Amino acid sequence: MIKASAVEYLCNMVKITAREPAVDNYPDCSREKTITYKILRAHDIKNNPEENFRIKFDALISHDITYVSIIQTARAAGMTKFPIPYTLTNCHNSLCAVGGTINEDDHAFGLSAAKKYGGTYVPANQAVIHQYAREEMVECGKMILGSDSHTRYGCYGTMGIGEGGGELVKQLLGQTYDINPPEVVLVWLEGSPRHGIGPHDVALALIKETFKDGRVKNKILEFAGPGISSLSMDFRIGIDVMTTETSCLSSIWETDNIVQDYYKNIGKPEAYKELKIEDGACYDAMVKVNLTEIESMIALPFHPSNAFTIHELQQNPEKILKEAEENCNKELGGKVKLDLLGCINENRQVICEQGIIVGCAGGMFDNISEAADILRDKSIGNSYFDMSVYPASTPISLALTKDGIAETLMKSGVLIKSAFCGPCFGAGDTPAHNTLSIRHATRNFANREGAKPTSGQTAAVALMDASSIAATAVNGGVLTAATDTEYNKTKREYVHDKNVYNKRCYNGFGKPNGNAGLRFGPNITDWPKFYALEENMLVKLCAVIFDEVTTTDELIPSGETSSYRSNPIALSEFTLSRRAPDYIKLSKEVKEEENKRRNNNVTELTHIIDILNKVGGNIQNTSIGSCIFAKKPGDGSAREQAASCQRVLGGLANISYEYATKRYRSNCINWGIIPFTIDKSEQFDYNTGDRIFIPDIRNTILSGAEAVSAKVIKTTVNGVQIHDILLKIQNLSKDERIIIADGCLMNHYAKRSSQADE
Repeated sequence: MIKASAVEYLCNMVKITAREPAVDNYPDCSREKTITYKILRAHDIKNNPEENFRIKFDALISHDITYVSIIQTARAAGMTKFPIPYTLTNCHNSLCAVGGTINEDDHAFGLSAAKKYGGTYVPANQAVIHQYAREEMVECGKMILGSDSHTRYGCYGTMGIGEGGGELVKQLLGQTYDINPPEVVLVWLEGSPRHGIGPHDVALALIKETFKDGRVKNKILEFAGPGISSLSMDFRIGIDVMTTETSCLSSIWETDNIVQDYYKNIGKPEAYKELKIEDGACYDAMVKVNLTEIESMIALPFHPSNAFTIHELQQNPEKILKEAEENCNKELGGKVKLDLLGCINENRQVICEQGIIVGCAGGMFDNISEAADILRDKSIGNSYFDMSVYPASTPISLALTKDGIAETLMKSGVLIKSAFCGPCFGAGDTPAHNTLSIRHATRNFANREGAKPTSGQTAAVALMDASSIAATAVNGGVLTAATDTEYNKTKREYVHDKNVYNKRCYNGFGKPNGNAGLRFGPNITDWPKFYALEENMLVKLCAVIFDEVTTTDELIPSGETSSYRSNPIALSEFTLSRRAPDYIKLSKEVKEEENKRRNNNVTELTHIIDILNKVGGNIQNTSIGSCIFAKKPGDGSAREQAASCQRVLGGLANISYEYATKRYRSNCINWGIIPFTIDKSEQFDYNTGDRIFIPDIRNTILSGAEAVSAKVIKTTVNGVQIHDILLKIQNLSKDERIIIADGCLMNHYAKRSSQADE
């Protein structure tokens, strides 16, 4: 276990006095004195402490598996130009050999949209989405909304939030991002990291301590303390970007002269502003991190919170890997068996066969530089272990080349590749079946990294810091902590050269050309028509999942599906395909029932009429759709397709004990899927195929009621059984309720635009 002295969560109220946190109950202190609330208030169009926040962001950013659908949705709702800076990067669907011309067609669409609506376009492989934002978009005190869950720029003084595409559409249409006043958790850093400790070690320790039990879920982490001054900017962002995996809403840090120097280096000295916590600031809880006590870490499959010190794993590999293996195989549901014990050799050493340093977490200059120091004049060998490094941007690649770092790595046998997010979600460097891949990357979920459980394939990815990955490489793939490796760390300064951006990126904000045409490819299609909610609803359970958490990678797989993100019909064919393969067929059958109802072919729906007769319903005013039950759905990516694909297949509702993230719940709402919850104490004893009748649901939603009594219709060998169930619909804003009633966000704004024209 992580030592309490290294990372400790304190749930008491915290007050900052004379630059030190005090833990107690302080009713006289104020959240308004935190950095968090000062930034939120500056972006709140109401600026009223008595009301919820209604936020307008300073800028937006998306990548090439999200921006097409966002622009198509906003365009259908009446958008004529980008009202705020909007950057379109190309770092996910960059392997253009996948899917024929599909991916490059999306890129051409993105550039044409930037020209037409006045946006910024970053060509493929120039930078991963978040590194471009760090180098070109951040500014102290500002807020950026991104359609990627790892939108985190807090250490630069910029509050970044990752959400589904629907929330970006709202900003493009001049609307607001509405949230309840969030709790703020102080992350107090003390000490300084020891030799061999990197940002991923701190991040994994932090995630392990906070993810469990949702301790910081939907809260904002505010970093402060004397330990900050010992961290470089790359070290800070390496921690910050991983705060997404704690399930927090966002993050922000105090700023100092190191941040000021960073802004000078990227050519934006005017963007710096000192951000400090005001005396008397109140925090809802505190996480205390002693950086000196942090050890080299490893997060085993299938979650970043499944973390251990490397020394723990080395001392007891059989027990720890056996437990992880059992938990993983339970999560895989019998579709494939993961063999982690097979990664232990005859000397009780853990053997790894792949090392990857990549993306917004790993591909930073400092991480790669330190890995090169460890690998200098050594070799990764010519056996099974291989290693690739993906610098996060072309400016970083250029600096690595100028400093000879790339040469050092290549001489050791490491492959240097271009900026790309693929290894983080299964579109690059997929490991061999049942071998252990160690990665300085963001995630290691199941059904990710190229795994296909339905085909008997799985990927075992563990997260580690770049320094320990390099130490393992030097040791021929035997798991090794960087703290146990002798090497000299070379002090280098990253010199940012943005000329490549100036020469290749299109910057068109404020210069829309409404007469310019959009370039479409055969895979870029419009959304199908969605209908407004009827008076009543009848849903069929088409997937019932009792896993403790259901990730977005299970709701809509990543990897090979990415090429179809611009084609909602084609993409929907992958919905829940790796977790509940029958879902697609069952949902299509229910959707066909709704089509027949809408076309008045009720003679073919006698089975539906019989069900409705038993519960007092009327087929003429009852929406028919599919539904999933999952204990806690939506952990992971911000991808809106996790919800929109359900909607394309006729989905009308989710039922859960709770939602893993705000962003998934928001995605459901924006696509007209009602996010029902039930009490955790209530046993959900229903199966795939059972139906639920929800009477007067439209009026219930619009009236602001927070619960509705429904009827579960179970078909058993003994006939039909009817059970009562209470479905909760809590914490929906007035706008969200109207969106659901209108059928989806796109319908809602198209309707408003039509009414305005009248």
